[in-house]
Amino acid sequence: MERPGDEGSQGATGGEGDGRDTTPVHNTGTPDGMAARGVMLQVFIYNQQQQQSMQLQQQQQSMQQAMQSMQQQTQQQISQLQEEVQKGKTKQQCVVTPLPAANPDTLTRPAPQSRDPAEEVSGEHVDKKEEAAEMKLEDVQQPLSDDESKPETDGSSEGNRETTKGAAEEVLGNHNDKKEEAERPHPEIPSPSKPLKGWEEKIHQGEQGKLKNIEPVPKARDELKPKKEGSSEETPQGPCVRELLSKAGLEDHYENKLTLSTVLEINADTTSDEPLTTMQSLPGAFLKKLMMANVNARSVKCLTIDQEVSYYGVDNLDTDSDSSDVINPLDLITALFLCSDGFLQQEMVQKMSMCQFSVPLLLPNCDTKQSTLMLWALRDIVKKFRSSSQMATNAFVEERIVLSDIPMVSFVRLGQSSLSKSQILNKLLSNPQQYHDTFVHHDMECGDVPRQISDGLVEISWYFPCGNRNIDMFTKPVAVANLRGDIRSFKTQFSFLCQTSAAVYIFIDDFEADFKVLEAEITKAEIFLVVNSQRKTYRVDTLKKMITNYSINPTNVIVKKKQNDAEFVKNLQSSVGDIIEKSKNILTIENMADVAHQFGILVDEDSDDCQSAKKTADEITRNIKDTMKFKHEQLPLQGTIWKELSQLEKEMCRLRKAGDKDIEHYKSSLKKKEKELREKQYTFDMSDSMASFILGLSSSGAERSYFLKWMRINLDNLSRQNLSGLRERYKNLCQHSPEKKDDIKDLDKQLSDCSLGLEHFLRELGQLYEASCSLPESSLQRKQMEHLPGLCAQMLLEGFPIELVDGDASNIPLKWISAVLTELHTLVQSNSKIRVVTVLGVQSTGKSTLLNTMFGVQFAVSSGRCTRGAFMLLIKVNKELKEELKCDFIMIIDTEGLKSPELAQLDDSHEHDNELATLVIGLSDVTIINIAMENSTEMKDILQIVVHAFIRMKEVGKKPICHFVHQNVSDMSAHDNNMRDRKKLLEQLNEMTQAAARMEKKENITKFTDVMEYDPDTSSCYIPGLWHGTPPMAPVNAGYSEAVYSFKKTLMKDFIKCQRNDDLTHFLKWTQSLWKSVKFEKFIFSFRNSLVADAYSKLCSEYNGWEWAFQKEMYNWMIGAETKINNIGMTDQNLGRSIGNVLNELIAEASEKLSLGEKEIQDNLVKYFENQDGHVSLVEKYKEDFVSSAKTLRRETENTVKNKLQGVVEIKEGMTELNNIKSSQASTMEKKVLDLLQNCRQKKSVLSDKALSKEFENMWSKTLSEIHFKGLPKRDVSQDAFIMLSGNLSTRGSHVNSLLVGTRLVDCGKAAFVVESGGLWEKTKGFVVHRDRDHHRKKLQDFCNDIITQCQDFIRQKVEHKTDYHDTNIKELLNEIDETLQQQKKMKVGDECEVYLKLHICGIAARQFQKMHDDFIALNDPRNCLQQSKDNYYTDFMNLFHERDQCQKKAEDFTKLCLRPAVEEYVTKRIGPDVVDEVVTGEGSEDYSTRTAFQFSILKELLTDENYEKYREYIKQYKTFVKQWLFCQMVEKLSKESSLQKLENKHLSNIVRIITDNISTVSKASSTVNNIKTFIGNICNKLGEDLAFPKDALDSIMILNTSTANTEQFAKCLTEFVSEMEKSLASVYDRKTDLGYITKRLRSLPFKPQDKMFTSLFGCGEVCPFCKAPCEAGGKEHTKHFTSIHRPKGLSGSVNNSSNVLLTNICSSSVIGNGLFINDLTGDDGHLYKKYQTYYPDWIITGDTSIEASDYWKYVMAKFNETIAEAYDALPADIPEDWNLLTAEDAMKSLKGSFNVSE
Repeated sequence: MERPGDEGSQGATGGEGDGRDTTPVHNTGTPDGMAARGVMLQVFIYNQQQQQSMQLQQQQQSMQQAMQSMQQQTQQQISQLQEEVQKGKTKQQCVVTPLPAANPDTLTRPAPQSRDPAEEVSGEHVDKKEEAAEMKLEDVQQPLSDDESKPETDGSSEGNRETTKGAAEEVLGNHNDKKEEAERPHPEIPSPSKPLKGWEEKIHQGEQGKLKNIEPVPKARDELKPKKEGSSEETPQGPCVRELLSKAGLEDHYENKLTLSTVLEINADTTSDEPLTTMQSLPGAFLKKLMMANVNARSVKCLTIDQEVSYYGVDNLDTDSDSSDVINPLDLITALFLCSDGFLQQEMVQKMSMCQFSVPLLLPNCDTKQSTLMLWALRDIVKKFRSSSQMATNAFVEERIVLSDIPMVSFVRLGQSSLSKSQILNKLLSNPQQYHDTFVHHDMECGDVPRQISDGLVEISWYFPCGNRNIDMFTKPVAVANLRGDIRSFKTQFSFLCQTSAAVYIFIDDFEADFKVLEAEITKAEIFLVVNSQRKTYRVDTLKKMITNYSINPTNVIVKKKQNDAEFVKNLQSSVGDIIEKSKNILTIENMADVAHQFGILVDEDSDDCQSAKKTADEITRNIKDTMKFKHEQLPLQGTIWKELSQLEKEMCRLRKAGDKDIEHYKSSLKKKEKELREKQYTFDMSDSMASFILGLSSSGAERSYFLKWMRINLDNLSRQNLSGLRERYKNLCQHSPEKKDDIKDLDKQLSDCSLGLEHFLRELGQLYEASCSLPESSLQRKQMEHLPGLCAQMLLEGFPIELVDGDASNIPLKWISAVLTELHTLVQSNSKIRVVTVLGVQSTGKSTLLNTMFGVQFAVSSGRCTRGAFMLLIKVNKELKEELKCDFIMIIDTEGLKSPELAQLDDSHEHDNELATLVIGLSDVTIINIAMENSTEMKDILQIVVHAFIRMKEVGKKPICHFVHQNVSDMSAHDNNMRDRKKLLEQLNEMTQAAARMEKKENITKFTDVMEYDPDTSSCYIPGLWHGTPPMAPVNAGYSEAVYSFKKTLMKDFIKCQRNDDLTHFLKWTQSLWKSVKFEKFIFSFRNSLVADAYSKLCSEYNGWEWAFQKEMYNWMIGAETKINNIGMTDQNLGRSIGNVLNELIAEASEKLSLGEKEIQDNLVKYFENQDGHVSLVEKYKEDFVSSAKTLRRETENTVKNKLQGVVEIKEGMTELNNIKSSQASTMEKKVLDLLQNCRQKKSVLSDKALSKEFENMWSKTLSEIHFKGLPKRDVSQDAFIMLSGNLSTRGSHVNSLLVGTRLVDCGKAAFVVESGGLWEKTKGFVVHRDRDHHRKKLQDFCNDIITQCQDFIRQKVEHKTDYHDTNIKELLNEIDETLQQQKKMKVGDECEVYLKLHICGIAARQFQKMHDDFIALNDPRNCLQQSKDNYYTDFMNLFHERDQCQKKAEDFTKLCLRPAVEEYVTKRIGPDVVDEVVTGEGSEDYSTRTAFQFSILKELLTDENYEKYREYIKQYKTFVKQWLFCQMVEKLSKESSLQKLENKHLSNIVRIITDNISTVSKASSTVNNIKTFIGNICNKLGEDLAFPKDALDSIMILNTSTANTEQFAKCLTEFVSEMEKSLASVYDRKTDLGYITKRLRSLPFKPQDKMFTSLFGCGEVCPFCKAPCEAGGKEHTKHFTSIHRPKGLSGSVNNSSNVLLTNICSSSVIGNGLFINDLTGDDGHLYKKYQTYYPDWIITGDTSIEASDYWKYVMAKFNETIAEAYDALPADIPEDWNLLTAEDAMKSLKGSFNVSE
């Protein structure tokens, strides 16, 4: 039984004889209810505008009275109605009158008494199960049809309108009429003063222009619709459309249509499960579910609606729940289609079809009063089916639905029908065991809600057989159309269906209705009547009469008798089945457009954009007959040439076919071939098809989208035709003859060649661009191609998938993809942060479907053949979620299936799978591993591939989140039941992880959880099968959609957890680096990855900063400690404490400070790695290296500090004896002078100055003769040094010690040191095969010379200090030698060589230290020192005798002799660290931030200078060259802008301020002090931690300073002299700005900035074992060595032994070839370069990831080939051809690329 709201619109439906009386109105003499209905509705609308609250109460009372008398009048009115109809009288106008106005012109209806609540509300029909006793009553209670004519009236008047309005409104039950609407005219509803044109005439026409009273009608009527006679647009419901759209929140989209990208946008509602509380939330909820193919999408409703009605009756007609928050699903669907653009409509139809929902064929628009044929919306539906005749062959048909020749059977309703048409159709299309609600009907959720805008809607659905006769309802496909509403109201739609259908089934109960609509119809369809014999209106004679009158075949009448629905449906199915078999009127939906045009029906494809795009697309595809020929002629660039280029790229990396060829010559030949292929590519002119394609892409936004869709549709249609046979053969071969690999390969090639899709045109676009990139930048052709990436970027932004990996060539066109992503980054104004989700799995396991369901996107599924390669698609993230997800877009990557065992017949399939898996896992933030079975044993191959990829990602610090999705798991308890399976899966993962780790040489990885975070419970998701039942008629399983939705919520949480915050530029770098890496056979990942290199560089830079801050802090502390030790005995600070005590305290303090410094570095490291910015995760594996480096730094600094402190103490103690002698002598002399002064003052006669001078001379001579002068003992430095050397070698064994026997150190080091050959050669041979057997002796000689030079610098520095010799000097010297030998262990310096080297150096040192010692003894002879002080003693004596004021003189002497030297030393000691800061933080500091940057800056300058001698020194004497280069750079930098002067003046100003402040402080605190000696002592105490005062000078000032003096005056004088000193020193610093002074100044500094920077930037000192390029790894304790750029061996003089020709081999090429290296480690058999880590496990030598990687050194080698040969007495190298073509610009570009330096 058809329910109200199913076929009715706003309420009940009925025909003329359905129980409604109509009054005859004489006019033309022909019965016509249509105009009357229109007039009646116009009256109703007109009266609505006048509603007032007072009238509302009156109308309710009126209604109650009317309903009470309704039953009494019913029978009489029906009789009158029948009489009038039989007389053929015409109804011109209809007015409903209130009861009890029972007269011949009045229609009355009794109140329903036996209906269920839904029937009462909708008022459409009565339940067929009513008792027989109620039959008679039922006959007069037939509900009104939504399309039937209404009671007439003879006229109208304003008065009548006002007095009857309320009754009509209440009885008709217009729930949408609200008070505010009544008070103001709706913009689309005529106001009372301005009725609609045409309607006014009908309302007021003729004598009967006055309205009579309006009869009350049951509330079930929601709204009546005006109609024009004879028109197809019977329901001008503009007001309803607008009102409904407004309530649904869609009003804005009526003009500005909803787009697909807007709907798919990730927003707060995407994974929200908040209940729906407003009607505005319904469209979004519907679309959300629909996009995920959820079969419950039509069931969305607000949860606040109370749908229960406690009891029925007239009194409760207006107590219905507020209908403003309910909507019929059909209205919702219609509204959304009206408010959506063509692409969203197409996607909605696609998803509805998947859910087996009926879809719109003709869409009504009540606003424009026209219907639209939804041809474009239906275009994308593709269906597979198998008719019964194909069962034997297992063949199937796959067709685009609009092009299919499928007969259409239409179902309509004329007047009232007691059968629910939609429910009958659902049963007709459903297998009894697989019922599905294809069409919305009354008993569905909200199906009973009165429809407002969806009447006139023609829906269509299809039945497709599966080939199983036991299941199929029909053996052939059939389309089923369903018109909503009465055909009398929708004549146009009915006429259309009659012309396009094979048969039209008319549901009718009322045989006395108006059948005029059938009279006028010329139909191509066979007409069937469907009637219910159980209805009282059913009369056999009337039926026969109708059959005769309208020429209906009697066999075409289907009567529902006393039978259940199942039997009735079976009869109907039989009828439809016959029609399918014999019908000739078969019209494709595409051809229906012509019929639509004939009837004035719009066609959605008629838009200008769509037609223009179709024309362009058709021009391209129209003439494609032979796909292979078309591709060859029109898409030539992606054919053989592109595939050869792809293979060439991989061969450049893997060099598998090099054989015994010279590697560099082989690579050069590959590059030449690549260039030739690119040139060949560009010889092709752009084809006409590509020109048209680019033209289509360049069109406006909408037209471009239409064009792309048309292209895809047309190409898919072609592929479907061409590939079906090939696919069957391929499938059969793979399944039944897997051994026929050649045949399978051939078929695979044919499939590849024959398939043609949009991706092929985009590929050609990419190749056009890539080919143009090989042209000069100024080339016109290149400039013409520069806009192409922008077109593709716009496509990505609009939601079209773009091919990332070319599945046919197994390659990524990197230049093209880079340009596209760069353009896209620009297009979105750099707001391009992305999260990447990827799916991997076996072929045909639903990966694309999973993504399509989850995100509502449309990756191709089953189009032609399975996905090949990888496609990327962008989904926009709404603004409100950007902050939470930390991204602007979600990028989805869909990949081709990893080959299942039966399909993996191609030789390179596993390699291809490895490449693809490694790439996409590396690119993704979240990886979905799709497992299409509960048991994962068959997944072993794919899991192995995945594990390998994850291990490689771990190596570069990339940790994607991983989910295992198990599909086709039907049991709801699968998660629990599969616990064992999950455990087994984890065991398999662990097993494969161990195997993969062994292959990847990562033995420390033993289980899967070592590679990534994985919880078997939370990381496994179980999803039911996709289909609910047997396809093709199976809808999507609701459990599938819900499980995918749940999984989607998990993904969103994962996105939030993701630490990385990358944009498209980083994604691009990753893509470039990863793809370059996977092209290597062993998937080498290291610093070739630009992002890893960048992250590592940042880490090194940060660590260098922390290390320098630590070192600077300790150096400044050390200065203070040295000052304290030096001032012992000179100030009161350390009185009473021994030097030993002070030393112990300082060492303890140093240890504490070192611990704090180390902790700070470690804390900084922890914080750095906790902060996820800057891709720190990529370098996390190097964290321990830097932790160890920090520990080593602390240990080394602690040893240095301890040794220095002990050295200072040793020197201090060594000076103690001399100082005691001097102090004793000075004390004696001071006593004698004071005695003389007293004697002279006691003499009565006044002595002249001459007499005083004579007295002083006598005293001086006498005292000198009395003092016993004992100087320092003279030491034999060579003997002491020999003892130190013997101690150094004492642990080395008897042989080493025997070498010292009989050696006189004083004789050593006089001649040049020469490394002897012979035995030494035997011990050091074989590092690289070299023609010169003396080569290695020379290398060792150079090494020893470096050590000697280094030690001579150390000796010179010590001698320049002019201190005494101490054993510490030799100890430090020997330590420096040992450290250098330790760093260069690989030089294998023999014991004899080491002993002779140390003897040589110690001999040189002994002689120079002996001279230094002798000079110190002479300078510090006690007698001479005392004699030098004579003038001071005499001056002081005379001043004291004459009682002169000594303040000024003593202040001057103290400043000049004590403060100035101390200040100069203060400045000198402190500017060293500042110079380092100036270099590493000032302009150009990036050159010194890391070792890599430092290398880049050196090589860049060498390239600029182009001086071979400099290159040679750099290569042969790297350490010396770097030291000198660094020093020169420093000098040049300090000469700019008076940098050194500023540093010196800064420290000068600082210490002068400290001195001045302390003078003031001491002056204020020393008011009781009355002698200068005490005052000076106090000042020295205050400055004791900052300044080290010269003891001799201070002692001389303190002499004879015990007399009373004006200390205030002294302080004032001292302040003035300090100020003058500052000016004097500043002038000295200001004058010394030339390079000579800066050079001398830097060399004289105790802290040499050049040495500090060299130590930091030189690194560990390791060099590449093959080409000797220096290691650039950061930190001191790195476990692996690497260098960014390797060089040809010939640069260092290596030659071919047999030909004496310089070698061109580059080790970074050799390690990926099959060549051998031979040295003492390998023996004569040699060893494969690619397995170099067997002997050099600490080195990472990355193979060239591009042919340009070493272009820098290739250029140098080619440029200086002749010069190098001459320098090494060799023959010039056989330079590869392409090396000679390189320019300095190429070399610089290569250098920047190798060191990851931006342009």
